[in-house]
This record gives sequence, C-alpha cells and structure tokens, in this order.
Amino acid sequence: MIDFLSCIVLDVPFAIIGILFAIFKEKVAKFVSGFNSFSKEEQALYNKAQFSYDMRNQCFIWSAILFTGAFLSYFISSYIAIPSFIIWILLFFKEVHFDNQKAFEKYLLK
Repeated sequence: MIDFLSCIVLDVPFAIIGILFAIFKEKVAKFVSGFNSFSKEEQALYNKAQFSYDMRNQCFIWSAILFTGAFLSYFISSYIAIPSFIIWILLFFKEVHFDNQKAFEKYLLK
C-alpha cells in the first residue's frame, strides 16, 4: 500500500503541472525554475511556446509512468512500483541541469 501511495503522491502534482502547461501554454513558462531568473529581455530570446509544449509532455510522461506504477502495484504486486520509480528517476535527472543557459539553449530563437 505504501508503494501505491508514494506513486500517487508524485503522480498528482505532475498531472496538475502538465494540465497547467496545456491550458496556459507559454504564460506559465515564467514560473519554471531557472527560466524565471532570466531578465525579461533574455526571456524574449527563447521560444516559450515550444518550451511549454515540452514541459507539458514531460510532466504527462512522468505522471503516466507513476500512475502505471501505482495502478500495477495496487492490483498486482507492490514491487512493481520500484521499476516505475527507477524509470522516473532516470528520466527526471536526465532533464536536470545546473547551468540555466545549457538547460534552455535548445529553445533559443534563431
């Protein structure tokens, strides 16, 4: 049961964030950590629509992985939550950057 709950606790915020990015699109890009540290002039140099689209997809993928882990751990075995956490952690840390310029460089307008 604890595996189910831990997956759901992480799943719900990612689903909500994904929905917010789907509804408000580039308007919520300014709330992303790292991007909000840029000045207004620097933010104008980035494709916020593409960035928001990618963030939405990323949150929905994470949410789907965690929901699948929660669903399967509830109905089949609690051990199924472990691979879903491992997959989520790998995907999450693949997207973590300590340099803001590097994190958003693929969204620079050309």
